[in-house]
Amino acid sequence: MAHKVTLIPGDGIGPEITESAVRVIEAAGVDIEWDRQLAGIPAVQEYGKSVPEQLLDSIRSNKVALKAPLTTLVGKGFRSANVTLRKKLNLYANLRPVKSIGGVPSRYDKVDLIIVRENTEDLYAGIENVISPGVTEAIKVVTETASYNIARFAFEYARKNGRKKITLAHKANILKISDGLFLDSFEKVAREYPDIEAEDKIVDALCMKLVMDPTQFDVLLLGNMFGDIVSDLAAGLVGGLGVVPSANLGSEYALFEAVHGSAPDIAGKNIANPTALIFSSLLMLRHLGEEQAADKIWKSIVVTLAIGKKLTRDLGGTASTTEFTDELIKEISSRT
Repeated sequence: MAHKVTLIPGDGIGPEITESAVRVIEAAGVDIEWDRQLAGIPAVQEYGKSVPEQLLDSIRSNKVALKAPLTTLVGKGFRSANVTLRKKLNLYANLRPVKSIGGVPSRYDKVDLIIVRENTEDLYAGIENVISPGVTEAIKVVTETASYNIARFAFEYARKNGRKKITLAHKANILKISDGLFLDSFEKVAREYPDIEAEDKIVDALCMKLVMDPTQFDVLLLGNMFGDIVSDLAAGLVGGLGVVPSANLGSEYALFEAVHGSAPDIAGKNIANPTALIFSSLLMLRHLGEEQAADKIWKSIVVTLAIGKKLTRDLGGTASTTEFTDELIKEISSRT
């Protein structure tokens, strides 16, 4: 079956790792027609805005997109294209599997976490004001609707995928109204899923427990900002952002992306690790119903990493992006 997917190559190392992901998907025998679109700095240079209407129209038509990293300027410039895409397309759920992989140096070897992050509001709604010179405010937005939606998403995901426990992280001891609403919504939804254990923890205590023993957790549910921070922390438990995938999901559209940065300092040097974007493309393939191809790529990349003959520099090897991709494709071909 042929699929049409919006492809956003990003900037920095984005185009390099995008080509790796495209090659790997083709090697696995999946027929995809890629609709290439610009976002972020390349889109600003071409169209004057970070998320042009052409891109939104493409995703609305195709329903599915694969996105490489985009540079987000710190403290200046245009609003994050990543945030804009999530809000414009109502991609309210961010899904980040965090799993130990043999051959990837890490502090733990049995981590198997699913992080679910509310993706559209909280402090990341981006509502900021200057009250007076030298005084600013940022408004934390938490709604009952979004809180219910993300809680129900987490419980449905857990039930469908055989997960047994969901831990909600919050700061309701201090933010009694906003995080209190988030917690209350979670507890109400949890009553509808008696087969799944539900618990809650203060977010700072959760972070401490995660670094002490991450295997005590199964599914983590967090608001937008805490989810962003904790998902990066969890990635560090299994080898870093270079080996962790991500999906942004809504009721109509799905956008899959690597969660690491655009690494402009190594752009064009053919040394970037494409694993995270390839793993994200596996989530995309499963979303498209291409389970067999996804399984083939997963098994091949696990073997490639475990053997360790052609690893990129961040994984302790000396291989280029192209050499690593060639080695992975060789392994995929052997399984045909």
